[in-house]
Amino acid sequence: MNTVWQDLRYGVRVLLKNPGFALVAVLTLALGIAVNTAIFSIVNAVLLRPLPYNQPERITMVYSTNEKRGITTNPHSFPNFADYHAEQQSFEALAAYTGATAALSGGELPEQINGVAASPDIFKVLAAAPLKGRTFEPEDEREGGAPVVVISYGMWQRRFGSDPNIVGRQIMLDGESQTIIGVMPRNFQFLFVNDPPEFWVPLDPASQLNKQRGAIYLSVIGRLKPNVTIQQAGAELRTIAGRLSEQYKSDNANRSVQLVPALEDMTSSLRPTLLVLLGAVGFVLLIACANVANLLLARAAGRGREIAIRVAHGASRWRIIRQLLTESILLALIGGGLGLLIAVWGVESLASIVPADIPRFDQTSVDFRVLGFTLLASALTGVIFGLAPALQASRLDLNEALKEGGRSATGGRARNRMRSFLIISEVALSLVLLVGAGLLVKSFMQLRNVNPGFNPQNALTASVSLPSIKYKEDEQALSFFHRTIERVSQLQGVEAVGAVMPLPLSQNSMSISFTVDGRPEPAPGEKQSSGARITTPGYFRAMGIPLIKGRVFTDADRPDSPQVVLINETLARRFFPGEDPIGKRLKISMNSINGEIVGVVGDVRHSSLDTEAGPEFYVPFTQVPQGDMALVVRTSGGDPAALAPSLRQAVKEIDSDQPLYEVRTMNSLVSSSIARQRFSMALVALFAVLALVLASVGIFSVMSFLVTQRTHEIGIRMALGAQASDVLKMILKQGMLFTLIGLGIGLIAALALTRVMGGLLFNVRATDPLTFAGVSLLLMLVAFIACYIPARRATRVDPMRALHYE
Repeated sequence: MNTVWQDLRYGVRVLLKNPGFALVAVLTLALGIAVNTAIFSIVNAVLLRPLPYNQPERITMVYSTNEKRGITTNPHSFPNFADYHAEQQSFEALAAYTGATAALSGGELPEQINGVAASPDIFKVLAAAPLKGRTFEPEDEREGGAPVVVISYGMWQRRFGSDPNIVGRQIMLDGESQTIIGVMPRNFQFLFVNDPPEFWVPLDPASQLNKQRGAIYLSVIGRLKPNVTIQQAGAELRTIAGRLSEQYKSDNANRSVQLVPALEDMTSSLRPTLLVLLGAVGFVLLIACANVANLLLARAAGRGREIAIRVAHGASRWRIIRQLLTESILLALIGGGLGLLIAVWGVESLASIVPADIPRFDQTSVDFRVLGFTLLASALTGVIFGLAPALQASRLDLNEALKEGGRSATGGRARNRMRSFLIISEVALSLVLLVGAGLLVKSFMQLRNVNPGFNPQNALTASVSLPSIKYKEDEQALSFFHRTIERVSQLQGVEAVGAVMPLPLSQNSMSISFTVDGRPEPAPGEKQSSGARITTPGYFRAMGIPLIKGRVFTDADRPDSPQVVLINETLARRFFPGEDPIGKRLKISMNSINGEIVGVVGDVRHSSLDTEAGPEFYVPFTQVPQGDMALVVRTSGGDPAALAPSLRQAVKEIDSDQPLYEVRTMNSLVSSSIARQRFSMALVALFAVLALVLASVGIFSVMSFLVTQRTHEIGIRMALGAQASDVLKMILKQGMLFTLIGLGIGLIAALALTRVMGGLLFNVRATDPLTFAGVSLLLMLVAFIACYIPARRATRVDPMRALHYE
């Protein structure tokens, strides 16, 4: 222990004697460790940290599947869930839920709030107890039961001022009086919907939607009983699903279930992106290590005499290696401490560009796991960049090293080989990282240039959810939207107004089965489903969706008019190849529609820009009235967001208690839909630039050192008649040879490693030749410049002065 303390004290004195070297080494390592710590802290929060529930490993998601149709993660209908709940024996609790919104009125202004509609066991699944009152009981779900609601801690504070007598108080949700029965604790998080919920209400088994076995919209989550495995529970539910498939063939044919651990389900889509980012910063750290190792090699060349004296006084080779490793680990730990501070700042900065749909990013923090990672990374880094220089420095000829001015202390073939290896490694690592960044940048540019099928410019959208208690009749909903659209169309600068349900790129979707009238009925379980949209006449003009053939909906398509349907180009091609679909009829299992196809409109990428448009049909709002619709307003110019206050006022004039929510431009919606791709592209590109800078600095420093080392040789060559151009070529040839070898190794590694990025790319192959060629040329150019500067300096050597070198 005493010798370790001596090594540390000596190492500190050595670093203080060389502040310039220490500062450069610490800053280089701090950058590498900082980016690793920052990304690991995100990986830790999103992928590694357990869910914030008691025994979270027992919580699992239950999905409906249909292998025949390639469906693996579908939701469930209420009747199917009710059967699973009644018959299963593997779960301690099993619950169904769906996201919900409601208009909260009774205050100065109505507001739309996010919530969850769930079956009574939802809080038992999460093992969550209320702060005040109680959660749901089975009788809360019964038909005709008194409306009850559980609210979040945040809503209790924000809306009710932390009223200690909140339990039993009445609030108005969607125009209906509901009794608050409980308040959840401050730290309770419901992580299974996109927006943090402020309320929970029981599912209504009496609703028409919950009586249809074919209406699949409910997520199902369960808590396994102790000692029951996910495989055992899955086998039991598949047995129940098999019986339901036989009993209800029209809706359940070929349906089964699969179980996925809740944490895995939540993070599976993010795992590839975060692991790619973690690999990228790992490469940055390795390049930083190579740079510092080169610095240590150069510094060791000047410490040959010091080391020789210590050996002459009896120090063993292991004692010398231990001392040098202590110095390198000390450097790494100082760099790690500084890197940790930079990482904390970096994570805070990342918050501005992280997509809103990344779960648990807000929980990113420097906890013990992150501190342990930083400490381990720092220690390993010290060993990685310090070991090779220490081994080289400890291997010396004692007699030569003790000679005053002996050149053997300044270098040697072994050290030059090590420097060459480090340059080659830096180039290879940089190439892999730059290729990955190039592929992501090209993929993002391809994605950004995708035509979504509509024109997002000058378009504003806002959502409206009419409370069913107030708008009980279809005529009331028809009247509200008709009057609203008419009022909004009169606003200055408005060119077109329409409404749709659901809105493209809103993460909401609706799939309805249909058949072509006059064709044979499909077998049970093989009905064709298609995306469905409910729209008003002005919607297609407001969105800029082109009409290909026929006509769009008009005011003449009234509730008592013949039923009509619009289809997109994909549905027309797939179901009416080589024939005109106009005049044909679709039988749709929604409101028993048998509509005549009156037009064909362009394809729209409704789910995401990187997903091809599937078959879609549109039905008129007047014939299928809905209370939940999104308004779309096209303006003549300027910023459409400036119209938002006028839009709110127009709705208020129609119904003063009706709030608007999710008011945003279509451009912002499109931008949000590619936020994850933008995030991964920006970070990998940033790390690639950092790697390129570090690699170029490393090449420059090594070539400068080699030029200095060869000053005597260069002087002799020039004294014997060598021209400056000959010296320039000699130095450049040596540096570019290292670069070309590194490029060759990097290309092979990139071809192998970038294949894991295939799932992150859009319309770009992982082996895209243009990206590989472009990155290779860029790296060669940077390496050439890094070699040229010291090579140019070598041509200015004075032969007479060089002959006296050393």
